[in-house]
Amino acid sequence: MDRVILHCDLNSFYASVELLSHPELRHVPMAVSGDPTSRHGIILAKNEPAKKFGVKTAETIWQARKKCPDLVLLRPHHDLYRIYSKKVNAIYDQYTDLVESFGIDESWLDVTHTLHLFGGDARALADELRRRIREELGLTLSVGVSFNKVFAKLGSDYKKPDATTVISRENWKKLIWPLPVGDLLFVGGAAQKILRQYNVSTIGQLAGCDPKMLESLMGKMGTQLYEYANGLDAEPVHSRTEAEPVKSVGNGTTFPLNLTTREQALNGIALLADSVATRLRRERLYAGGIQVTVRDPEFRDRSRQTRLETPTRLIRDITEISMELLGELWTPPSPIRALTVTAIYPTTEDTAYEQADLFAQSTAPQKEKQEKLEAAMDRIRGKFGNTSISFGSSKLEKEEDPLS
Repeated sequence: MDRVILHCDLNSFYASVELLSHPELRHVPMAVSGDPTSRHGIILAKNEPAKKFGVKTAETIWQARKKCPDLVLLRPHHDLYRIYSKKVNAIYDQYTDLVESFGIDESWLDVTHTLHLFGGDARALADELRRRIREELGLTLSVGVSFNKVFAKLGSDYKKPDATTVISRENWKKLIWPLPVGDLLFVGGAAQKILRQYNVSTIGQLAGCDPKMLESLMGKMGTQLYEYANGLDAEPVHSRTEAEPVKSVGNGTTFPLNLTTREQALNGIALLADSVATRLRRERLYAGGIQVTVRDPEFRDRSRQTRLETPTRLIRDITEISMELLGELWTPPSPIRALTVTAIYPTTEDTAYEQADLFAQSTAPQKEKQEKLEAAMDRIRGKFGNTSISFGSSKLEKEEDPLS
């Protein structure tokens, strides 16, 4: 029996919530944005009139105002968005216990085994959800109905706002294969660039590719995208109450001024490494690898990562490895707008030193001493606040600079 999966996407969520308090702006171009005076000033959400001017999410405020000079900007209220997200999910919970959140404004619902309780018609159920969200909360919803998660999400994107789209066994090729390949889940800019070199621009063309060729180009992701394009996605809907395994621990920041020197970069990396290490200890995990992402002033991102022979959660280790990776990405004085440090391939405490070689084992006492020191820092911060103590970047600066 085919599964029955809904993907529910709240339309222009942040903007729609704000319009509940500002109904006078409903028919004029408006957007929710970061601080217009800071470097975080980007569009977070926009209403339908703003969309008609071409205003896009994630573009800078100055770009948006160039398209729409009369654009009204409102500051975000994230606590309010979380409240409404919980209210929406409480409605979903009345129809199934398999509700998987995909961000604050999207959710998958698997109603395969509960649909008969609500009339047995998936489209009618989707329409009922849209009606309830609109009447009870004042928000609109687009719903995709299909036999797998990927196609259900494509359905919710297919027609907006406030619409239901059913992608069935009978119509999926007709509806989906002509769509741009970038509409498919997880086909980002890098994947599109690779596929474009092989004249693959639609989902149908992707579906017709040799899966071995896609795997050679993109690894496991290539195989996964082939399955997605051919309707073979079998990923289950996970209840959001299930504890999800931690897949990565990262932290990033946009700097008030561009970084242009090694010293500035080292200070930035050290702060991020401190945050990542602290969170790893809180989760009782070790980093099996490190990834560094650099964003330039033109919003172009570049990343490097490495797998570690000996997992770690020490600030010193994460800083040094991150600086080595940064050296592969960046040559000063090219400006850096933002940096992100991410611990990848997390592993548990029990396996942390399994792969250590003979020489690495000789450093175990020093690592243990450093672990205790950093754990003590955590306790001090827990009692007196995060700014009460820090790992001295000045001490790091006196060591050999990995970029020099």
